[in-house]
Amino acid sequence: MRDLLDPGADPDAVDADGLPVLCGAVTAYDAPVAEALVEGGADTDRVLPDGTTPLWRAIDGGSPAVFSAVLGKEPRLRLSQATRERMLALARHWYETGAVEELRRRTGVPGPAETVRVQDDEYDWVDQVSLGDLIVRDGHGAILTSLEWAFRILTPVDELIARAVGRYDENHVNWSTVCWILTQRRSLETWSAVVAHRHDPDPAHRRFVVDYLRMWGFLDTSPYFETKESELLAAWSAEETDGEILAKVLDAFTDRDHPGQEAIGLRYCDHPDPRVRREVTYALSADYAPRTPAARAALRTLMRDPDAEVRLRACTASMRDDDLLSETTRALLLLIEDPDAVPRGAPVAALAGSRDRTPAVADALAGLLDDDNQLVRLEAAYGLALRDDPRTAKAIERVGPLGDGLEHHHRAGALWWWRWQKENPAAE
Repeated sequence: MRDLLDPGADPDAVDADGLPVLCGAVTAYDAPVAEALVEGGADTDRVLPDGTTPLWRAIDGGSPAVFSAVLGKEPRLRLSQATRERMLALARHWYETGAVEELRRRTGVPGPAETVRVQDDEYDWVDQVSLGDLIVRDGHGAILTSLEWAFRILTPVDELIARAVGRYDENHVNWSTVCWILTQRRSLETWSAVVAHRHDPDPAHRRFVVDYLRMWGFLDTSPYFETKESELLAAWSAEETDGEILAKVLDAFTDRDHPGQEAIGLRYCDHPDPRVRREVTYALSADYAPRTPAARAALRTLMRDPDAEVRLRACTASMRDDDLLSETTRALLLLIEDPDAVPRGAPVAALAGSRDRTPAVADALAGLLDDDNQLVRLEAAYGLALRDDPRTAKAIERVGPLGDGLEHHHRAGALWWWRWQKENPAAE
């Protein structure tokens, strides 16, 4: 589409039915084409024979990705107040009525609707609903949320979170859109209203708060909010009882430096939920403070955990600790001997990068050169190159031609460099 538009094709060209091509992109749920047309100058507010506009049809269609592409930049500057109110009313009607009921009203078909989950954009999913000869996507809650923010309507935080948690899925368009919009409202009032939901008895509300804090942390690194978030997560880590939520809280908490991390890690190192114990390893491996004997003892225990992922993470957290190196090596050797424990590439990569230079590690890496998984062979060859093992040249041959994205893998560069140095010994 851009190849057509750049030389001067008309972005408002119409089809045989007299509809602009933008409407075809909306109907086909083709967000990239819709975006290219809008960026190329297509009129999103053009009144069509039935009285609608391409933007109106994008709201009707229920795809947040397509709607966002058609909405364009700064809609407040081009849309009248009356138009904005009609758009908001349409999106709210779809959301409150529900896609199935609205389709039933429009088609008059009484039977059950067909619903399938579809990917709406690169990250988020939505239900696509079919009834009679009409198809819509059930993303009107996300569209309503986006419209309100586009028109700078500050919908109450509680109302927005209620929209998000209706599906209790962070990859649903309603959830992700509400989370994103709330992070755009950069005020202490909004932040406080959101984090107050960490006390809600419904775990969906608490999980939403964790996602919000993670996204906020990516966007705002001010010392003021960083300190507030760190203190809040420290208190929350000590109080949360739901294993799934606690694991997410710990995941967010260990991304920040806090003096209470080790104490929290020691508190939960024998938690019954393995998802929690997986996060504990990071609490016991902070770079900003020396590791205590109690933390080392806990990591030793976690290296023998029944859960293989816990063992792997405990090893990863202990890689730079000389006092734990021998135990880390033993645990990793056991993990690579069990191909069903965890994806094999992870423990092999950890073992390859280990500072352990004993023959046992080199021999274990050499023993992986016939593995069916090319990534495993690549990591093993890298480990041998790192040790300048005499089997490295043969190991590189065993890796074979790289494909499926591995040709750009950082290990491939390291192997090339090892080979170049061997071929050019006099070069500095």
